[in-house]
Amino acid sequence: MSTDKLVDFDEVLTRYEPVIGLETHVELGTASKMFCGCSTTFGAEPNTQTCPVCLGLPGSLPVANAMAIESTIRIGLALGCRIATWCRFARKNYFYPDIPKGFQTTQYDEPLCTAGHLDVEVDGETYRVEIERVHLEEDTGKNLHVGGSTGRIHGADHSLIDYNRAGIPLVEIVTRPIPGAGAKAPEVAKAYVTELREILLALGVSEVRMEQGNLRCDVNTSLAPIGSLEWGTRTETKNVNSLRSVERAVRFEMRRQAAVLDTDGRVFQETRHFHEDTGTTSPGRSKEEATDYRYFPEPDLVPVAPDEEWVGKLAAALPELPAARRVRLSDEWGISPTEMAWLVNAGAVELVSDTVAAGASPADARKWWLGELARRANDAGTDLAALAVTPAQVAELIGLISGGTINDQLARQALDGVLAGEGGPAQVVEARGLAVMGESDELVAAVDAAIEGNPDVADKVRGGKVQAIGALVGAVMKTTRGKADAATVKRMLEERLTVS
Repeated sequence: MSTDKLVDFDEVLTRYEPVIGLETHVELGTASKMFCGCSTTFGAEPNTQTCPVCLGLPGSLPVANAMAIESTIRIGLALGCRIATWCRFARKNYFYPDIPKGFQTTQYDEPLCTAGHLDVEVDGETYRVEIERVHLEEDTGKNLHVGGSTGRIHGADHSLIDYNRAGIPLVEIVTRPIPGAGAKAPEVAKAYVTELREILLALGVSEVRMEQGNLRCDVNTSLAPIGSLEWGTRTETKNVNSLRSVERAVRFEMRRQAAVLDTDGRVFQETRHFHEDTGTTSPGRSKEEATDYRYFPEPDLVPVAPDEEWVGKLAAALPELPAARRVRLSDEWGISPTEMAWLVNAGAVELVSDTVAAGASPADARKWWLGELARRANDAGTDLAALAVTPAQVAELIGLISGGTINDQLARQALDGVLAGEGGPAQVVEARGLAVMGESDELVAAVDAAIEGNPDVADKVRGGKVQAIGALVGAVMKTTRGKADAATVKRMLEERLTVS
């Protein structure tokens, strides 16, 4: 539980101007690691995907992964970056247990891609996020702290290390500081990571599954008094692992830092841990400067010099990027830019597109993803894509509704079963007996009982007050626990009450 004092968010904006920046780490989906031939398969037994090279054993020599270099260039091209004609790797020296070599092979002053940008839209306003650099490096191993209550090193009895992840190709995409977003700063941060994730998916360079660590985001936040000529001291919230949490991390840091500055306190340049359960941050360590890492050129790797003709071919072969695709889909689905923005903000564009591809109409797909499913994601405090239901299953659910097997009310019950892991929609409908009740003896009895049990309402209908029939329909639906078809019930009541 955080004990930090906080300022109301709206009050922060009356005195301070936020500046944000994002450092996004993307594990590339290559078959082998960055500098060796070890597998990158996720979920293998700990320390079974290692070799002398990725463990940094004496005498071992690295060889750069050509596919990782190509993927990095394609990312840079998609972000409008300049591609270096010559660059090289460097050694970043620091000593953590998850760095088996005692240094990380990365790029420092000569990155592969520089000076790009990504435009994002929030509430109808476009914000340009400038990209400082896109560089290629290797990932670290993974620490597991055992015995504590938080999963962190403080309070743990001992720590375990899995080196399977050490050496996996990792692309770091670093923005320049983003001033001028004001109250929208948290949403701009989320929108940027959301759009970047969509681009990476379109390029097919990574699975970008945040829950598996394929995409990790460090969120930099600072505040300065309005009108100040200097930006404030930034904090770096490390390894934020969901789109929703990117926004929450910025929002919390703005409120926390404002409280510090209001009391003439000092914001320290440090890393911070984000806590998913509370939406708060806590101190990590003081932030090092570049000189602390003692960078120097990697002596065991030759420089990288991408051929201009090859880079041109990669640029020409880029797929349709998300922004252009959204314009096309808006036309195909017959929706406005505002409606498309709703889908983007909800992280639902791909989900709706895949649901349509599985056979649903665009209108029905949007209705379910932005309605019932968005509500459930919000209640669970998670992203839409993290729900345990696939676009194909949503399309199947919609098909059962349009085919008359179930109605919307029963569909929600079927969705309960799908999310609980009971199978696909049709399977759940059959197992739970959720199919719409046909014009059976049971339904006839329910209709007759509704008339007999509500004689005053029935007389009003017979007397010409047609709207009163809704009460009788409701009575039948209650008796049948929503399994009756409302239109069928209404027709049966009209026949019995001789409504013209």
